[in-house]
Amino acid sequence: MADPGLDLGERHCPLVHTETPVKTEARIHGLQLWINLPREHKMCEPQYQVLRDAQIPRATPQDGVVVKVIAGESHGVKSQVYTRTPTMYLDFKMDKNKTVTQIIPSTFTGFIYMRKGKAYIGDKKFEGNAHHTLTLSEDGTETVKIETKDEDGHFVFIAGEPLKEPIVQHGPFVMNTDEEIYETFIDYQYTKNGFERARNWRSTIA
Repeated sequence: MADPGLDLGERHCPLVHTETPVKTEARIHGLQLWINLPREHKMCEPQYQVLRDAQIPRATPQDGVVVKVIAGESHGVKSQVYTRTPTMYLDFKMDKNKTVTQIIPSTFTGFIYMRKGKAYIGDKKFEGNAHHTLTLSEDGTETVKIETKDEDGHFVFIAGEPLKEPIVQHGPFVMNTDEEIYETFIDYQYTKNGFERARNWRSTIA
């Protein structure tokens, strides 16, 4: 399985792009996370960050546990990725029969998505199986306990600060009101307010 690195975006900074994997005989698995921007940043200048896998720092809280710190912080290791919405994006690989904890701010909400294997989450040991999602409770818990037993576990741990704002989504656009969504479609159609370069843009890899 190939791991090309990170492609992380935030909405709605105007951004037209293409995503075409490099031709390879290896099987590529990808996870894409879009983060909603606060109202005051929705029309900011677009930014784009690309990190190769080797540029993403790792935390090793113990033998047999490796945490790829894509965004946020884990066990004293911080990511260089900047997000306007406070975000944690951690990729855990745990050998069998391991236990680890992850600290998150008490105001964050989040989830765990199991990529492979099995893990047990929290004091009640909720079972996480491959390709399933476990949502974290919103009780202000700051430490999440994660265990593996008779098999390895590979999962992503994602959490962030809730915006507590209205959300209206249509197609690729996320705004706060129906009127703003309509205006965004007009902006895209007439290539203005951030989409000025979209009309003649063509991908060089697609």
